[in-house]
Amino acid sequence: MTIIGGAAPVAGRKWVKTILGLSASFAVTLAAMSPAQAAGSLANAEKLRRLDIMLMVTSLRCRTTADNFAAEYGSFTTNHLSELNQASAQLREAMAVRLGPVRGAMELDRQMTVTANAYGQGHPWLSCRDLKVATRDLARAQGVDTLAEAADQLVGEERSSELALARR
Repeated sequence: MTIIGGAAPVAGRKWVKTILGLSASFAVTLAAMSPAQAAGSLANAEKLRRLDIMLMVTSLRCRTTADNFAAEYGSFTTNHLSELNQASAQLREAMAVRLGPVRGAMELDRQMTVTANAYGQGHPWLSCRDLKVATRDLARAQGVDTLAEAADQLVGEERSSELALARR
């Protein structure tokens, strides 16, 4: 699948700054973990959480359009429930280690709210139609690594012209 689009709008630049700030905060969390854990599963957990939040928020935004993808998002969450729950648990645990259980939970909630708010006006370069196709493909994807690679491309700082799933 090829995504076609122009330069990110000015509002998209605010989104990038928000995501960069969120990423920096998660980087501090990663630094508190063992090198092997930080390099793999925790980084993927953060990507999966951001991907899930982006899809949830944008599916709500697109629900009144011809490209409503609520059903596709439902399939995505159903098919990947264990991976999404594990990602949430890993992030909660990492924050609890870093800040304590109460402050860690509050900080994680704050960061996830920032992520959700970043997509409140829609995805910076993907239309509802693009997101519907991507979500349908993600629902059928296999493995955390594939989901993390797709997350890099869908919620990463740079837009990609080809999604990971298109190569699988």
